[in-house]
Amino acid sequence: MLDDIKKTLWAAADKLRANMDAAEYKHIVLGLIFVKYVSDTFAARRAELERRFADPADDYHLDDPALIPEELEDRDYYTEANVFWVPGSARWEALRAAARQPDIGRRIDDALAAIEAENPKLKGILDKRYASAQLPDGKLGGLVDLVATIGFGDNRDQARDILGQVYEYFLGQFASAEGKKGGQFYTPVSIVKTLVAVLDPHHGKVYDPCCGSSGMFVQSQKFIEAHGGRRGDVSIYGQESNPTTWRLAAMNLAIRGMDYNLGREPADSFTRDQHPDLRADFVLANPPFNISDWWHGSLEGDPRWVYGTPPQGNANYAWLQHILYHLRNSGRAGIVLANGSMSSSQNSEGDIRRAMVDADVVEVMIALPGQLFFNTQIPACLWFLARQKISRPGEVLFIDARKQGSMISRVQAELADEVIERIGATVAAWRGQPQKEGEIYADVPGFCRSVTLAEIAQHGHVLTPGRYVGAEEVADDDEAFADKMQKLTEKLGEQMAKGAELDALIRQKLASLGYE
Repeated sequence: MLDDIKKTLWAAADKLRANMDAAEYKHIVLGLIFVKYVSDTFAARRAELERRFADPADDYHLDDPALIPEELEDRDYYTEANVFWVPGSARWEALRAAARQPDIGRRIDDALAAIEAENPKLKGILDKRYASAQLPDGKLGGLVDLVATIGFGDNRDQARDILGQVYEYFLGQFASAEGKKGGQFYTPVSIVKTLVAVLDPHHGKVYDPCCGSSGMFVQSQKFIEAHGGRRGDVSIYGQESNPTTWRLAAMNLAIRGMDYNLGREPADSFTRDQHPDLRADFVLANPPFNISDWWHGSLEGDPRWVYGTPPQGNANYAWLQHILYHLRNSGRAGIVLANGSMSSSQNSEGDIRRAMVDADVVEVMIALPGQLFFNTQIPACLWFLARQKISRPGEVLFIDARKQGSMISRVQAELADEVIERIGATVAAWRGQPQKEGEIYADVPGFCRSVTLAEIAQHGHVLTPGRYVGAEEVADDDEAFADKMQKLTEKLGEQMAKGAELDALIRQKLASLGYE
């Protein structure tokens, strides 16, 4: 049912977009969803307080009913429950009532400013662009009416879940609508799920140095809750250089009730590291592929370049080393990179990769199917790093998942949940931590193989899974060779005869047109 609701909402929202560019419209829609969220959670808490004030058996009971209206406006009751305080003028019912007024854009901007002023956690997060939005008359009011239908009942957790899912769905739809530009801030869900399934980020500090819209953190939280953990079992640290994307990320996390630290401001992770002393238990990252304009003179001799100074024309090995630097000794990291990172030997990349392999910090390598991303057809892979391997020291697990993708549209593929589960189970068994009792790791030709560092060295420290996993075994159909050849020969004869017929027909048609 919720999937149908999300699709209906998106279709309606997209219709209201008129001629506005998707990249601009995205912030209009997602900002309104956030306002609806903070207002809904505030209203749910207010309704809860009203019930408790009136209940003689409750600790919050007030003997004098006349005191209730005043108490309901005491912000302490809201902040103690981790609910954003929303001033009267910024509450959703006030905005909804004015939805068809010509100044609704200014009213929304004022509401956002008021919410920011009352909640220091949201300072600089909310994007106030509604008064200047280039929407035709009535479209913004229509969007307010549409967003008003999201969120059901007074249950705070339910509202959070519904609005969070709608927010996430809209992020994905906007990424698809924006194409290349949208993909810059959105990692496909199936890739994030794969990272999470392999890393198992169930506790401690989780870090993403290029966090985009916070998809890594959202999936980590879902994973934790699906495995019996609690939202507060992890601390979230992120960084994002794009100011608008940084805001999207903060709103995404706030909607889900997750505590976070995205740094004081949007900033470049290399030159303005917002968490210089952080040592994370888990790192999940999808850095921009092959960026060439990342270098700054101040990075010369940086302590992060433990395995060699990255080439100035490609940041791939800068990201890998930055991430390793921010891992605690027992920590693990999963990184999405272009396939070239596994084999490139240009400009010292091969030397850095050799040093990383020899130091035994590469744990798992996964080759991905094509067409997973909205924004690029560059083939991608997953690197999994460990500062200190607890199990399987001196080995690397290679998984070739290039044939495991499923097409969900003409141009878009994904990894199905059962494929992700298989990958996660394979890695867990390889680590000696099987998900099911009695599950033992075994190499599977064409899919996975555990390889020693000595063998990797023989291959020039190339980390492409296809080089190691071999060919997939072909099932024997028990048909005798002679019988099979007879059938194939007959089929070939039939096809050749058919081909001759078609050739004759083509010559006949050409002759009738005067082309002998």
